[in-house]
Amino acid sequence: MRHFLLTLCTSLLMTSVPAATSTSVPAITTGPEISAPSALLMEASTGQVIYEKNADAQRRPASITKIMTLILIFDAIDSGKIKMTDDVVTSAYAKSMGGSQVFLEEGEIQTVETMIKCIVIASGNDASVAMAEYIAGTESEFINMMNERAAGLHMTGTHFEDCSGLTDSATHVTTARDIAIMSRELITKYPQIHNYSTIWMENITHVTRQGSKEFGLSNTNKLLKMATNFRVTGLKTGSTSLAKYCLSATAEKDGIQLIAAIMAAPDYKTRFADAQTLLNYGYANCQLYEDTEMPVLPQMPVLNGVTDQVPLRYGGGFSYLTLSGDDFSAIEKEMMLPETVEAPVEPDQRIGVLRYQLNGTTLGEVDILTDGGVREAGYADYLKKLEKAWLMQLVPVQIPITEVPAA
Repeated sequence: MRHFLLTLCTSLLMTSVPAATSTSVPAITTGPEISAPSALLMEASTGQVIYEKNADAQRRPASITKIMTLILIFDAIDSGKIKMTDDVVTSAYAKSMGGSQVFLEEGEIQTVETMIKCIVIASGNDASVAMAEYIAGTESEFINMMNERAAGLHMTGTHFEDCSGLTDSATHVTTARDIAIMSRELITKYPQIHNYSTIWMENITHVTRQGSKEFGLSNTNKLLKMATNFRVTGLKTGSTSLAKYCLSATAEKDGIQLIAAIMAAPDYKTRFADAQTLLNYGYANCQLYEDTEMPVLPQMPVLNGVTDQVPLRYGGGFSYLTLSGDDFSAIEKEMMLPETVEAPVEPDQRIGVLRYQLNGTTLGEVDILTDGGVREAGYADYLKKLEKAWLMQLVPVQIPITEVPAA
């Protein structure tokens, strides 16, 4: 096993924080005082929980539900199933949605992008159902997709029964932890969501049999207009008489993205105040280290393969979060690789790790993978290798030519 030890220069160290693969810092439950009964503060790049309060209590999420609806919409765009420019026809069922809506008419056509704006900015229940039907055929099938996606994210406290959060069902529930998890999935996998979640006001045009008319969308996230020490980037509000006031607030400062999940606040002002309190606390106490200069990887020698080497790549980046103000001038990176690898070699085969350590404590690791495959050499391949080696050993001989004088 080859070990390469690299000491991180002091000049590269600006901040710190634990990656998902590292030993995490326990979440603080004795931090700032907030009024909401359930809340959680998370750093987005690492998924590290900074603060939590009754974070696993199941509660009604109201329109926070639409975060999962948006994940599935962007999944469908990402897979090529739908496009932003596709036309979506509003059904009678979608039109019938009450609560927060953008007053789509039966048969009205809007593009996927306009529907996204209606969901993100104005929390349109009618637009949510229209998109659910467009992607899955029916809302009920879309709800199955929502629950499958939630299970894939290990959202163990969540069960969806509609795509908008309008339902009064006592079994349509989630938790502050799960809200942060799905919010993190949305903003890290599809950061373009912020192009919509930061819009304060925008008009759409209703085109129906009655003619055309402008309709104004106004963002329900009033945190966007509040004076803060950070940049608010989203994300989603939710409220019903039973759910009370919920919020998933996302923000950015000095390259650090935080997510504050608030559930069942007593009034709309409190949910925004609680989110601001948590975000201020996070930015005052966390430091984030991200390795932007990972070591250059060598070629890996391959035994008994059709080629003698295979290139390597990292399986991801590395970031580390701390709340304790650690000194990172002594961070060391240790590249752990075997001397050789035996063919056959599969693409993306795990070969080794890049390990990060501080004062003898492992902070985390990044997998080192093969960037391609190598087939095991057969008899014919060995003959070709021998022939090539023999030809390379042949040295061309220059034969001098002496001119013979003419008779």
